[in-house]
Amino acid sequence: MNWQTKRVLVTGAGGFIGSHLAEELARRGARVRAFVHYNALGRWGWLDTSPLKDEIEVIAGDIADRDSVRGAVKGVDVVFHLAALIGIPYSYQAPSSYVQTNIVGTLNVLQSALEQSVERVVHTSTSEAYGTAQYVPIDEAHPLQGQSPYSATKIGADKLAESFYRSFELPVATIRPFNTYGPRQSARAVIPTIITQALTRPEINLGNLIPTRDLNFVLDTVAGFIRMAEEHRAVGQVINIGSGNEISIGDLAALILKLMGKDIPIFTEDQRLRPEASEVDRLCADNTKAQKLLGWEPIFTLTEGLMQTIDWVRANAALYHPSVYTV
Repeated sequence: MNWQTKRVLVTGAGGFIGSHLAEELARRGARVRAFVHYNALGRWGWLDTSPLKDEIEVIAGDIADRDSVRGAVKGVDVVFHLAALIGIPYSYQAPSSYVQTNIVGTLNVLQSALEQSVERVVHTSTSEAYGTAQYVPIDEAHPLQGQSPYSATKIGADKLAESFYRSFELPVATIRPFNTYGPRQSARAVIPTIITQALTRPEINLGNLIPTRDLNFVLDTVAGFIRMAEEHRAVGQVINIGSGNEISIGDLAALILKLMGKDIPIFTEDQRLRPEASEVDRLCADNTKAQKLLGWEPIFTLTEGLMQTIDWVRANAALYHPSVYTV
């Protein structure tokens, strides 16, 4: 795809993955429109400090408001839909917010894209949609299981995307990233939590140390998004973006401490534990489909990605509050 001829919309562009994606599309010459969540301070999330912010058109609105979304989609060729509420612990407290943002918001994107004959919609799913692995590695045929209000709403959004492809032939491709990490990730995620605590505290306090995750550096995930838009065979498909490797939270914390040159104890803290039946115990991707259809596979090793993340968090430590458990 010649991105220099394309106008693209990235919803959720002020967020972690969305800001990296918007920047990479701008570097490739696309005319990028970034949809960010309206707020009274007029902030654009991570795009506020992006070196490419002057090359990106920013629109503020609410993904759950159809008029906002319709205006943002107008005139674009490709939509990357990343806007979502993603914190799992907060979804226990405010499930209705997740329905509005993740399901209604996705419906607004799909309807607007259909009305305006968009060439491609890349819809963002999550590996949490699989729940605890019933077999590994997890391929795209694995059953879906809503083990949290967050994952349930993402499953609902995924099925809406599927229905618009099947019912209306909307060219939707669903990307299902496994656990993405890297610079700009919020303190809701485990890796920034470990790093910031290691920088400031005499011990690490986490939730369950036993579950495993398939970790992917953000630039690898961004490359997957772009290939989803470029490859015509991705339309109508759900495709995993994952490394095919898994590591337990406890081993991950130990690795990060080793890379940081820290020798401090790691403890489980009760308030950080998920309800037992809600905890996803194991995630490990089968990325065969991504390799075959997209020609995608990760470039960064876990150690390489963690070192870049540690360096970034250390340089931006003032943005985090390690003494507070962020849900």
